[in-house]
Amino acid sequence: MGVGKGRKKLKRADKVKWPGVYAYETDKIIRGGKKDITYFISYRNGKKKIWEKVGRKSEGITPQIADEIRGDRILKARHGEAVLTAKQIKKKKAKSNRPLNEIAAEYFKQRGGSQQAAKFDQYRYDKHVEPVVGHRAISSLTPLDMKRIEKTMQGAAPATIWGALELVRRISNFGKRSKLSEGLSFTIKMPKRDNELTEFLTPGQAARLLKTLDEWPSLDVANMLRVAMFSGLRRGEIFKLQDNDIDYANKLIRLKSPKGRKTVSVPLNPIVEQILKNQIAWRDEQFEKRQAKTDEPLPKSNFIFPGKDGAKRVDCSAAYRIKVKADLPKPFRIFHGLRHHYAVMLANSGEFTLDMIGELLTHKSNDMTRRYAKFLPGSIKKAGDRAAELIQQNVLEGTADEKENKTG
Repeated sequence: MGVGKGRKKLKRADKVKWPGVYAYETDKIIRGGKKDITYFISYRNGKKKIWEKVGRKSEGITPQIADEIRGDRILKARHGEAVLTAKQIKKKKAKSNRPLNEIAAEYFKQRGGSQQAAKFDQYRYDKHVEPVVGHRAISSLTPLDMKRIEKTMQGAAPATIWGALELVRRISNFGKRSKLSEGLSFTIKMPKRDNELTEFLTPGQAARLLKTLDEWPSLDVANMLRVAMFSGLRRGEIFKLQDNDIDYANKLIRLKSPKGRKTVSVPLNPIVEQILKNQIAWRDEQFEKRQAKTDEPLPKSNFIFPGKDGAKRVDCSAAYRIKVKADLPKPFRIFHGLRHHYAVMLANSGEFTLDMIGELLTHKSNDMTRRYAKFLPGSIKKAGDRAAELIQQNVLEGTADEKENKTG
């Protein structure tokens, strides 16, 4: 009958009054010394026949109520609407009522990326988000709640407020993607980050960094930062690089899902090509040395910059020590800063448009690249000079026409 093996045979409650409503007596005794009754309904959703347990008499369910529920299910099925059983509705309700704190706990448990960044996000959540909306269900949050978070952060930098709201968005998207909860019912209006830094190195600082990398004992860490400096790749993109991502024949580097986008390719320049070849040779040499020390076969990693046991790298704590050793500015975020430095050098050369720089950096939109416009002095000056020439030419032509009209 489709309602569970070993269940007592269902009987129609009343074939005429309530067709499709079934019931059976349980062993439980209720008020009046009578046995409790469990009601089921039966209906079709397309070609599929559904048997659904509605509830018991002791819970207030009657044949009439069961028939009304059945009628609602049939009406929805007839109009092509989603038909949920009582069990599914209960499950959906439980999911929609899960508080943000529960989803956040699972998010931080599974969160990847660097340990330092994860700790910072946890601190930001605990301080700015949890006290305001942590106890609330994600589905119940409103734009007004986001304003409440902003209000409690008065005096904080726009980028700090932006980060707190972005964290709410990330946790919400994680919950929905993982089917742990429903998502937000609105789009968070993010504040403008007017204090966004564009970091770059002076020639002296860049020289000190390269000298430090040449002397650094861990060649793989030094090579990672060299790649960042001469390619502008994001830290996560460098961590993901595998041998088959490098197309030496066509001089391309394949980037898998760069910051949520589809896989793309960027040019492989000669400097980065040599760095990668040196790194792969060093990695293989280190593997052979480890293998020689044991009789057990070791798994060989395909990651160009492998982490522990050959797995994908998730952090690089030595980068901070290199920054200190090279005497770089304290606010300089080394991986992110080297990416900015790469873009600034392109812009300063005057040989590249913002569109070209955006393509090399795999930016999602031109808005992300516009920050480098101020570093285009040569191109901007040339455009300004040409604009003045065109205006002057237009004025001269107009003056000549006026003279001709008067003499004519």
